Amino acid sequence: MMAKVIDTHMHSWDLQKVRYSWLDGDTSILAQNYYPSGIEDQLRAANVSAAVMVQAANNIEDTEFMFECAEQYPWIIGVVGWVDLLDPTLAKNQLEAHLQNKYFKGIRHLIHDEPDHNWLLQPEVIESLGILADYGVPFDVVGVKIEHIKAAIQVAKQIPHLKMVFDHLNHPPIATNEQFGAWGEAIAEAAAMPNFYAKISGLGTCCADFNDWSASTIEPYVAYVLAHFGVHKLMIGGDWPVSLLAGDYVTTHHTYQAVVNKLVAPEHQEKIYSTNATSFYKLG
Repeated sequence: MMAKVIDTHMHSWDLQKVRYSWLDGDTSILAQNYYPSGIEDQLRAANVSAAVMVQAANNIEDTEFMFECAEQYPWIIGVVGWVDLLDPTLAKNQLEAHLQNKYFKGIRHLIHDEPDHNWLLQPEVIESLGILADYGVPFDVVGVKIEHIKAAIQVAKQIPHLKMVFDHLNHPPIATNEQFGAWGEAIAEAAAMPNFYAKISGLGTCCADFNDWSASTIEPYVAYVLAHFGVHKLMIGGDWPVSLLAGDYVTTHHTYQAVVNKLVAPEHQEKIYSTNATSFYKLG
């Protein structure tokens, strides 16, 4: 029997409670409320036993909303929230407050929405990330450009005790079928450092055609990161509801699992499906 999956990347949002600036003017299916109840009946079919909710807005209200969700749904076992990294004193205070909540497991900032690709390298941000590291709190890197990987590498050199994970493999060039170019060089450099992990997630929306992708489409990129990160530093994430742009939740998970099951020996699959996530986020 296949190991159960911890979905390390799920979102939920309430447009009436929280401001999600990236959804301003959005006319897609994402411009509506998404609650955990909307995915609950699909977890079993997707072979998912638990999930980590991940930040979707650069504000405290989003984190508090996710804490509320975690209290209501037993299968939500962790929350990756937000603090104001541009203000180290405030960030420390917010972090200490979050640490009082048993569901709090990490921090993320929407760096891919920042005009400056080197946003992470600002002195104030570096100081705040150092505070995260001192408290043993990991950081999710939501990058979409090569520059985001390079900036994260510089962070790792300055703060070697900060654990980081690349969300969605930092947007590999699946859409252009490039194998593997500048992305490959940068991600390989990061993978060689002990700080970095990566999520096999969000790959459907990396494809040129959201409606026409399959296991074979993403397999070369998963194989590449597997070769560089190894079975000990990869995890699985569904990226619901953003992933709905490229297919339903169950199909998305089955696609990722088909690739992992093909490329990874059975005795190591559980690491990618749950063990690595449990260790990285200190779950359970």
